[in-house]
Amino acid sequence: MRQLLLIRHAKSAWDDAALPDHARPLAPRGRRAAVAMRAAMRDLGLAPDMVMVSSARRTMQTLEALEPFEDTPLIEPLDALYMATAPQLLQVLRGVPETARSVLLIGHNPGLHDLALLLAGGRERLHGSPSLERLAERYPTAALAEFSIPGPWAGLDAGAARLVRFLLPRDLAEQPG
Repeated sequence: MRQLLLIRHAKSAWDDAALPDHARPLAPRGRRAAVAMRAAMRDLGLAPDMVMVSSARRTMQTLEALEPFEDTPLIEPLDALYMATAPQLLQVLRGVPETARSVLLIGHNPGLHDLALLLAGGRERLHGSPSLERLAERYPTAALAEFSIPGPWAGLDAGAARLVRFLLPRDLAEQPG
């Protein structure tokens, strides 16, 4: 059984209108949410073998706030993840080495939300549990979706995963200052 962790980058800052989208940093609120998510991941024993992260500044800073991990994962910053669509993200995941047991992908909406919906089998199957129903609604910044993947990475496809949990920053204990 494999594990896929999908995290949308934390809240970014919009202070500098001249800054290109790719270069936008995290807002202080985003950094706090990512640090809170790090604690939640640690409490849940979620430790990836491999991290695939968009090359955008806000995703890289989200990764920095999630570190250090219990073990030292292979970290791959990828330009291809920046604003990627669900089919593009799926294609990247199909290329994950079969030796990777747990993968963390840090990316952007709408592609990340669309990927999570695709893996879970589409909006029509997202009823019956609070996690599934919340996932159907939206994918907020710094949210974490954990999926279990029964087959090989190369065979990953629509409906081929089971949503284990969908954790939002607002679910976590009060985030410090």
